[in-house]
Amino acid sequence: MLEVDVLGTALPEDDVRRLCALALASAGIEDGHLAVAFVDAERIAALNAEHRGRAEPTDVLSFPVDGTGEAIGEREIGDVVICPEHTEDLGEAVVHGVLHLTGMDHESDHGEMLALQREILSW
Repeated sequence: MLEVDVLGTALPEDDVRRLCALALASAGIEDGHLAVAFVDAERIAALNAEHRGRAEPTDVLSFPVDGTGEAIGEREIGDVVICPEHTEDLGEAVVHGVLHLTGMDHESDHGEMLALQREILSW
């Protein structure tokens, strides 16, 4: 069973859960726990500085926990943090962040992640 905690009200919880489920299913992940948090610019800038060395706000950050291997008990997939004021499309940010949790990386692939992101959003 997939469990998604949504922190903040930038998007309806049902929409966030549906987008998470679609993005995870694209990687064959149907169960586990993840959280999606909508935060202000100050909070995401602090996280960006701490984890990426960039002291500025960004649109979305992803923090995988258990990775894609076998987990003992319920898989803790990770966290997605989104700053609505720095994001043009919140649904796209959810899908983007969750795809990163599945191990995809648009900075090192050949366009596969962004192509899959567009496909998922068209559903």
